[in-house]
This record gives sequence, structure tokens and C-alpha cells, in this order.
Amino acid sequence: MRARLPDSEGFIDSNGVKIAYEVFGSGATTLMLLPTWTIIHSRFWKLQVPWLASRYRVVTFDGPGNGRSDRPTEPSAYNVDSLAAAAIGVLDSVGVDKAILLSLSLGANWSLKLAVDYPERVQGQVFIGPAVPLSEHHPGRAGALKSFWEEVENPVGWEKYNAGYWREHYDDFVEFFFSKCFNELHSTKQREDAIGWALETSPDVLVTHAKAGMPDRDTILDWCGRIQSPVLVIHGSDDEIIPAARGQALAEATRGEFVLLEGSGHLPLARDPVRVNRLVGEFVERVTGTARSVPRWTRGRNRERRVLYISSPIGLGHVRRDIATVQALRQHHPDIHVDWLAQHPVTRVLEAYGETVHPASRHLASESAHIESEAGEHDLHCFQAWRRMDEILLADFMVFHDVVSETAYDLVVGDEAWEVDYFLHENPELKRFAYAWSTDFVGWLPMADGGDRERYLTADYNAEMIQHIARYPRVRDAALFVGNPEDIVEDDFGPGLPAIRDWTSEHYTFTGYVTGFDPAEFGDRDELRAELGYRPDEKVCIAAVGGSGVGGDLLERVVDAFPAAKKKVPELRMIVVAGPRIDTGRFRSREGLEVRGYVHELYRHLAACDMAIVQSGLTTCMELTAARTPFIYIPLRHHFEQCHHVHHRLQQHRAGHRMDYDDATPERLAAAIAERIGRPVDYRPVETDGAERAAGVIAQLL
Repeated sequence: MRARLPDSEGFIDSNGVKIAYEVFGSGATTLMLLPTWTIIHSRFWKLQVPWLASRYRVVTFDGPGNGRSDRPTEPSAYNVDSLAAAAIGVLDSVGVDKAILLSLSLGANWSLKLAVDYPERVQGQVFIGPAVPLSEHHPGRAGALKSFWEEVENPVGWEKYNAGYWREHYDDFVEFFFSKCFNELHSTKQREDAIGWALETSPDVLVTHAKAGMPDRDTILDWCGRIQSPVLVIHGSDDEIIPAARGQALAEATRGEFVLLEGSGHLPLARDPVRVNRLVGEFVERVTGTARSVPRWTRGRNRERRVLYISSPIGLGHVRRDIATVQALRQHHPDIHVDWLAQHPVTRVLEAYGETVHPASRHLASESAHIESEAGEHDLHCFQAWRRMDEILLADFMVFHDVVSETAYDLVVGDEAWEVDYFLHENPELKRFAYAWSTDFVGWLPMADGGDRERYLTADYNAEMIQHIARYPRVRDAALFVGNPEDIVEDDFGPGLPAIRDWTSEHYTFTGYVTGFDPAEFGDRDELRAELGYRPDEKVCIAAVGGSGVGGDLLERVVDAFPAAKKKVPELRMIVVAGPRIDTGRFRSREGLEVRGYVHELYRHLAACDMAIVQSGLTTCMELTAARTPFIYIPLRHHFEQCHHVHHRLQQHRAGHRMDYDDATPERLAAAIAERIGRPVDYRPVETDGAERAAGVIAQLL
């Protein structure tokens, strides 16, 4: 799912070629994000668009040959004049008089041409890794370019940059090329994206583009001397496609600013997006004279204690324990002001408890909606869905960065706020506050049917996390594991990597589980049942799937099981809790069965009922364990956390009965309900002071 959809989109006809464009935002300043080499289309700007569009109007378009644009067979459609004409046509179509141009690599040539031919339309230019002939090429690539049109036997390395090889071994060339574009460690997702975009075009299109030719050195220098608009050039020091010397030469020739990104490759906009976005934003502010000012400053000793709390929006489990932790934290520091950066469905719970939701929360891209879009029938490949959420995570981090830049927070707490933790480690200079990280699992685990590829990917992600912590231990002032050492799986992080339990024990503080309640507070169970409207002569079964919209298929199966279960247990009363993101109208009503939407403080109902059927979310399962309620848990297929981490923890507590979805037919569900409803359990007790222990650690940071 995209982090931000276009506000408008369309096509223009540019000299007989259909060109697709998109427009985002509505600011007074317009940024045009130009296409680059035809091998990829405009989605390569995906990590820039959401944040820039929150401030400016952003226009992108697919160049000829890829994306939603035509794939012309005439070389002239790909030359500099044609690309410049297409850009002007798009600006005219969307009613833009002038724009700041952003370009990558080959797109630098279109940007220069536009600035020379249409100076009144160009307000400024940002070049990233510009592919302009202003210095010597990398030696290996220079030789390959000379033999581009020749037949090369058994090509290796840059010899694959060859027209004949493209036509016969396009897939292999694409993989080679993007391994050079993304030469930074742990760039598997960026390479996959680029390879996927490259496969949307063909080698014949790339060969046709090559025939169009490019401006020579003298032409580029002439254009540079005529540039009137401000220029920023960004280049990676380790760029294996275009030498950084070319970017520096372009900056000198245009009297512009040059920023070298040490250690970055050819596509820092994808691999180092936070830094690139900030550089672009600062440049636009300078060009337009719209730098944001801080209206008021307060002396440090006069400031109230401010906490920013980020609670994972995937379901509702995290927010329950986070509220309990904040309530305990206020016992240590009654004067703290807590802002929550959160999104639906978490905001619904926060509002019910009277907490303050930061107004910037409305700018967050929906992680829950993305997860729901990735789910099948009781099937969610959680690891892969998380990988494909990269643009949402970056967009949400940029919202976070704006918030902490505008307000001086003493403390930031992230409960599985993956985007905050990851990008702070990638950009440690941005940490200006105490920071506490909290999670209830550690380690990405491969699913059995993922094969060698998934084993490699999960290990690669784990290795990057381990390296982050080793290099910048100062980023996390506290790391809390919501549980105990024995709750951690006995697996390792991957080949050659440490055991998960050993590494976690070394780097985390264990709080015990945080339920947010003590079952003893409920008093007499019969009184609780009466308070909640449950009669003594009925056996209540609650089916609940948490706060995401992923559990609808399981609830439908439970509904289908109800008639048979009712025959086996005549006094059965079934309550289906769909949560805030599932339409209750999709379930058939039956006598003795009721369907509810969001239920505030559901844990009280789980403590009062005679059994429950749940999806295997950790919070719900642990609430049932603490309340000593019989329950059946049915993990989402391919959900590594539910299938491995949660299952392991429940085994440690001797809690619940696992059923796999494929086996949980209506008939078998009915039999399991009849067998287990109201049956005594022998669960291991769940500690009741987890919130106080977590708050005690966090309180020391204020």
C-alpha cells in the first residue's frame, strides 16, 4: 500500500507519446520530481513524496518507456528535447508556472535543459548523483561503455552493460546493475523494488533509449554557465554508477552547493531518505525564503516535563499496556505532560481514557490499513508485509521528526515504533531526547515454506539490527522487554548470529508482562458477570480478533460453528467482538449469538466469560492467561510472531489450546468449544506489577 495517494492524476500527449503524471499536495511552492533512466519509473521517489507533499505541491511523471507512460519505439522520444517537452507539458497541464526541479542520475540532463530553455519556469534545482560527463568515469564502466554495441563473449561485471546482453539476459543484467546502485549493506528491499520496476519495461526499450544519445561535455558546460537558478548537488561518496567527482564538478560549474554523503551509493534517496529529505527541505526553504521559525523558546529549567509516546497501531494490544505504564509513570512524575503520536484504532482507546493525541497524528500513514491490505484468508505474511511497509514507515518517521523538531520533549517512548527506532539508528544525530524502546518479541523468524530466501532475508534484517545496537548503544537509553527471559524463543538470529535469548538478556531490561490490570481487582467473578450482563445459567464464549481488520475470516468461521456448538452446549451464549476496523454487518445474526464492534476494556469481559476464541495476538492471550479463562488460539498463517513467539510464550505459561486454521473447521471448533468451555485451567500466574516495573525504568530518564 502506498503511503500517500495522488490528489490528482492524468495523462498528456507529448509529441504523440502518452505521459502519465501524478500531483500530491497543494502548497504554494511546486516541486517537480523528474524521471531518470527508463529502467525505473516515478515510484523511485516514493520515500520523498509523502513528506514533501505535506509542505509543497509535488508533481511526478513517468518518462517514456516505463510506468504508465507509452513505450515508444523511436529513439527521438527519449532524447533530452523530448523529455524537457514532456516536463513542460505536465507543468502546463497541472497549471504550474514554475517549479523547483529534483532529478536523479540521468535526469540531471533533463533538469539542465529545462533550466536553460525555460529559465522563468525553474525556481531551483536539486541534483542527486547526476550522470553528466564532467569528469572521468569509473574505470571498469568506462571500458564497458566503449563496447556497448559490440558482441561480448561471456561478459562479466560491467561488460554486462551491453545491448546484446540486455536482450538475451535482461534479468541478470538488472540484478547486477542494481547491486551496483545499492552497494550499501542490508539493501535487499531497495534492490527488490528497483528490479521489480525494471521488469515493467523491456530490454528493447532500453536499447532504443540508448540510441537517443546524450549531451556531450561541452554542451553540459555551456548549459551550466547559463544556469540562473540556485543549485544543490547531493552525491554519495561510494557511488559505483557515477563518480562523486562528477557531482562536485556540476556544483562548481553551476555555482551551486555540493553535499557529499559519506558511505552512500548511487541512490541515497532510497537508502538514506531521511538525510536526503532534510537536505531537500532545507534547500527549498532557502530558495523560497520560507524557513520555519520557532515562535517561542523556554528556558530549560522552566519547561514542563514532556513525554512523547508512540504506541504501535497494529491492533490494540500495545496501547493497553502503554496506558498502564503511563499511569504508573505519573506516580513517579505527577507533573508530566504526555502527548501520544498514534493512529486509528489506537486513538479510539486513548480518547476513551482521556489521553492527549498529538494533532500531527492525523498526518500518519495507516499501518493498520497496510497490514489489512496484505492479509488473505486468515493469512498474513507478517515479515514480508512489514518489509513492504517501508514507505509508510519512512513517511511516519518524517512526521515524528517534525514533531520532535518543533517541541522540546524530555523523553520519547516507542512501543514497537519500528520506524522511530530504525531511522534514529540510521541518523543518530537526530536524537535530542531520552529514548526508551519497548517490545514483546525480539528477532525476525522465517516461515518454513519461505525457503532459503526468507531465511537469508530475516537473518539480514536481524544482523542490521544487531549492528545498529553495537555501533550506537547510546540511541536507546532504555530497552524494555515486556516479559521474562524464558518467554524468548530458543532460536538464533541466523547463521553466524547469536542466540536470541542470550543477546536479548544482554541488551534488555525485563519488566515481566504488562497486563494493565490485576485480576484480584475484579472481586467476585459472579458480581463481575452480573455487572457485565451475563446470567449465571449461561455459558459465555467470546470470539475476538483484536483491533486490526485481519480477523474477519476467523470470526465468520466461529459464526458458522455456533449452531453445532449450541446443540452440544444448550446454555451457550456466543459474543463475537469484531473490533473497530471490521464491519459487523458481514456476520449473519443467529439466536443466541450477538456481534459487537469495539468493546472498551474488553479484558474485563474476557475475565468474566467461560471461554474465548482468539486470533493469537499476544495481549489478548496474556489477558486470558492472567484471568485464568480457557481459550483457543488460532495463529494467522505465515505470521511468524503469532506462530512462533506467541506460541512459545503461551507454552511457557501452560496456557490456551492451539488450533491451526486449516484444522479449525466449524465442526471441530464446535467440538472444541463443547470440550473446553468452563473447564478448570492450570496456567502459570502472570505477574501484576509489570507496568510499575516498566515505569520505574522509564522514570529514571526524566
